[in-house]
Amino acid sequence: MSQQDTSAQDAATQNAADSKPDPERRHNRTLRPRSAAFKDFMLTGWGAEDSTVEPLESSAYTPRRLRELGAKFPGERLVIPAGTAKVRNDDCDYAFRPDSAFAYYTGLGEDLEPGAVLVLDPVDPTSDEAKQGITHTPLLFLHPRADQTTQDYYLSAAYGEYWVGARPGLEQMHTMTGIPTADVATLADHLAKDVGPGSVQLRVVANADAQVTATVEKIREGNGFPDRKANDAADADLYEKTSEHRMIKDAYEVRQLRNAIAATKDGFDRMLAALPGALGKPRSERILEGAFNANAREEGNDEGYGTIVAYGGHAATLHWMRNTGTIESGGLLLIDAGVETDSLYTADITRTFPTSGHFTPFQKELYQVVLDAQQAGFEAAQPGRTYSDIHDACMRVLAQALHDWGILPVSVEEALSPEGQQHRRWHACGVAHHLGLDVHDCSQARFEHYQGAKLAPGMVFTIEPGLYFKDNDLLVPPQFRGIGIRVEDDVLMTEDGPEWLSKSIPKTVDDVEAWMAQCAADGATR
Repeated sequence: MSQQDTSAQDAATQNAADSKPDPERRHNRTLRPRSAAFKDFMLTGWGAEDSTVEPLESSAYTPRRLRELGAKFPGERLVIPAGTAKVRNDDCDYAFRPDSAFAYYTGLGEDLEPGAVLVLDPVDPTSDEAKQGITHTPLLFLHPRADQTTQDYYLSAAYGEYWVGARPGLEQMHTMTGIPTADVATLADHLAKDVGPGSVQLRVVANADAQVTATVEKIREGNGFPDRKANDAADADLYEKTSEHRMIKDAYEVRQLRNAIAATKDGFDRMLAALPGALGKPRSERILEGAFNANAREEGNDEGYGTIVAYGGHAATLHWMRNTGTIESGGLLLIDAGVETDSLYTADITRTFPTSGHFTPFQKELYQVVLDAQQAGFEAAQPGRTYSDIHDACMRVLAQALHDWGILPVSVEEALSPEGQQHRRWHACGVAHHLGLDVHDCSQARFEHYQGAKLAPGMVFTIEPGLYFKDNDLLVPPQFRGIGIRVEDDVLMTEDGPEWLSKSIPKTVDDVEAWMAQCAADGATR
């Protein structure tokens, strides 16, 4: 059923349609009743709905986030849209997920709230608020409820509660987020207030909502900011800052990530329980994918990213997400998956399993190298160090193993030099990234604030070395071909050093084999 908003189209043709069929062919869908009797009937006889809401846990943390962002842009109006639903095909939309910057500064998760816009208004520099160090006041613009008191209840497929169910109203959203709210219909006038050189400048997170971005640009062009290139640069700077601010996780965020990891462990349990029965079946990769994604929907909001279930040679394709392969006994199975919580924080875990339940000596040797590389990266991840230190530690272990196997055509030191890098043929990606609302969180930050920044308490990141040998790689012995191994865990940096957030998910050779046996036994008794 469509989620597109057809209310404007319906209203334009409603009078004619009440008296006779519309002679123009519009969209082949079920015709809606349009009689005056129906309209009156639809707005009567409804009982009161429970509209009780509680403040979100995140609402205790968003004021600090808003203050820190505002302090970077004194005197400027900042616009952070949630975004709108995106068309999947024809009149069917993808499930809505708010933009991560909007989610971070409002605390809203799940599918809240399409079309909403957060605005940070600059305070008068002579005001009492300014004297207290306050630079901005937030205001959250939303679509009011289209409940049973309005015709949009049944006419608007995007917001009508006949179609989408009860939504929080402006008052409820204020209670939930702690942020004052306003009708989104007043947004354009609000954004234009006092805009001009020497007064207020506008910046927008430009990628989230094309219509809001176009409105902001029109206001800027009409009020003394006609330089599109300069405006784009200002917007990019805002986007960078919203990304950089998320690098240090607060206590709420760490709790959400722990929850995401716990739910992800449950998802892996389900996949391993389903594995014995899936062996040899067509598209058995998808059997496991389905088990994980069902768990993600039950315990969280969704999968945090496209689940990778890659058997054999598929595992050497780093972003294998078709998951159409058949899993056979005796090979290696790489699974990269993470549950996204209702608050939109995601885990990111990879494990590699022997589908027979036990590693062969050769598989064990390769797997242990990757595990050793990960441990070396973990030990290098200390406060004051950088991502390069993690990367270099992992790469040295991998390069040494490739040399010992006779695969690396140069010395270890030559390969590790900037002029060499031959070992990267079998590991061309990075080994670490920030984690949070996005699986690759904070990715819009400047290099010096990300790759070049010192690791600090509160950062959450992955460590994920691997070895990837393509089926047709003629530079490795035949027994290596068609094997991909990755081990990925989530790490919290503390003042005392790194903490494995995902330590409850087994990864040593013995622990993986025991885990598989237990899950297989559990699956057999279900």
